Amino acid sequence: MATANQINYRLGQAKKKLAKVNKDLTATKANVKKLEAALKKAKAAEKAKPKKKKAAPKKKAVAKKKVAPKKKVTAKKKKAAPKKKK
Repeated sequence: MATANQINYRLGQAKKKLAKVNKDLTATKANVKKLEAALKKAKAAEKAKPKKKKAAPKKKAVAKKKVAPKKKVTAKKKKAAPKKKK
């Protein structure tokens, strides 16, 4: 069987733990309220903005490529073969 001091110690530890959990719970509740308010404002702002209709995508005019005038092919002169000596 546990002594009175041990039980008293465990009781004190449990109270400390409970106090800490309650503090965290309070902070979490406040945070939830803050986030819910922000969500409500965001939804209201979203509804207030008129939605723009998307215009049908316009076809881009394809620019015709300018055709460069073709160069005339001229016959290249061949080098004369070296003359053979007799």
